[in-house]
Amino acid sequence: MGPHPAVAAIRLAVRRVLHDILNDHQTSAEKTPHERPSSPLVLVACSGGADSMALASALAFEAPKLGIRAGGVTVDHGLQPGSDLRADEVALRLRELGLDPVESIAVTVGREGGPEAAARDARYAALDAASARHGACAVLLGHTRDDQAETVLLGLARGSGIRSLSGMAAVSGADGRYRRPFLQLDRQTARKACLVQSLPVWDDPHNADPAYTRSRLRHEGLPALEKALGKGVVEALARTAQLSRDDADALDAWAGQAESAVRDSAGLLECAKLYALPPAVRRRILRRAAIEAGAPAGSLFARHIEEVDRLITGWRGQGAINLPGKVVAQRQGGRLVIRQG
Repeated sequence: MGPHPAVAAIRLAVRRVLHDILNDHQTSAEKTPHERPSSPLVLVACSGGADSMALASALAFEAPKLGIRAGGVTVDHGLQPGSDLRADEVALRLRELGLDPVESIAVTVGREGGPEAAARDARYAALDAASARHGACAVLLGHTRDDQAETVLLGLARGSGIRSLSGMAAVSGADGRYRRPFLQLDRQTARKACLVQSLPVWDDPHNADPAYTRSRLRHEGLPALEKALGKGVVEALARTAQLSRDDADALDAWAGQAESAVRDSAGLLECAKLYALPPAVRRRILRRAAIEAGAPAGSLFARHIEEVDRLITGWRGQGAINLPGKVVAQRQGGRLVIRQG
């Protein structure tokens, strides 16, 4: 008799991603043929919750069959009493699964951008450092289809265009370091896989704390949407993420190609040529120009770009527009100049 359907599903999802990682590893090894191809190391980021424990168990099962070394990292955010003991316990569980190396990393969470964003920044910095330290070629993250649906709804609430609706990428980070094998699986499958494998699961109290936006969305928002619209909401939102990502990628590519055509011989943006472009492409060029001039991407919102866009589409002699990072955008003789003020 084969494994339980939930266990089969998580293992298949991980196997597919490991094959991709192996192909990427072999391709990079071919580029540097003088180096002896080593057995690649893949780490799993594990909080001890159902999603990441299921992921760790599937990695431990599948990696050896493909000649891949499998390790694990757990991050202690230090936000709750006893979190260090919890992290040690998770590290022990990862070792019991057969993962090696396993590391528990304590981080200091700052205040920047709110509690959720600050914890995320600290976590990814720790994972980046661990990945570099161990020479890992990838880090697996346990985000599920439910997490993706929540991310799309949060993006929708921000109102910042299709890029924010495209959710989390299956592959992201420097050199495609981060992989999310479970984006097509629901949270229930991961939980079930832990249950049938008798894997102990820790439920982070933050996930049920109404002080956190994502927690409210998980426990109040999505259930209300499902009640009003039916059970397929999560799946539909995850599908929206993928379609939005494809659209956003296409528009980014178009903007990249159009950028050189809308600059004059001195490299300045020509307003008439920008005006002729579709708004979605033009705004991407403006956003990129603002970032190149020194505006921090995280502080540059849709409303900023709309104001700059009006210098092209609604020109009535208005003055310079101040953008984050002390960047100024102004129209001068048919040219759009975006620079440090």
